[in-house]
Amino acid sequence: MRDSKTSSGRGAPDPAATGDPSLDPFEIEFLPQFRENRGPEAPFVNEHGVVIGDHDYKSPQSPLEQWSADTDPAAMAGDQWVHPFKDIGFQSAENRDLFEKGIAPQSGIFMHPDQNTAYGAEPTEATDEANRPGP
Repeated sequence: MRDSKTSSGRGAPDPAATGDPSLDPFEIEFLPQFRENRGPEAPFVNEHGVVIGDHDYKSPQSPLEQWSADTDPAAMAGDQWVHPFKDIGFQSAENRDLFEKGIAPQSGIFMHPDQNTAYGAEPTEATDEANRPGP
């Protein structure tokens, strides 16, 4: 396990505090089964010419820096925008439990309900007619 000193109190190792410049503030301690075939550990250049994994998010080549009404938001979607080892999303409690401890997320916490809890509270056509102002 890595040194427990952190930069933010969120569990992210602080490279300066640990004395290990190879540590990244967004990296976590992946279990061996989650390290295999993940992709590069070093920063890389994606298909848009943007360096991913260096935490310099204001890249001139980024669609975010060239955004206009004509920009398709899908240009910023996909795995080419996420570093396989150095992503802020790994700091969530659910991801840390999964990738560091092997504890799968609880199922159903984000599922849509199968019951309409507002049933009966919705206005009906008769209610709408009764509430309209007269001539």
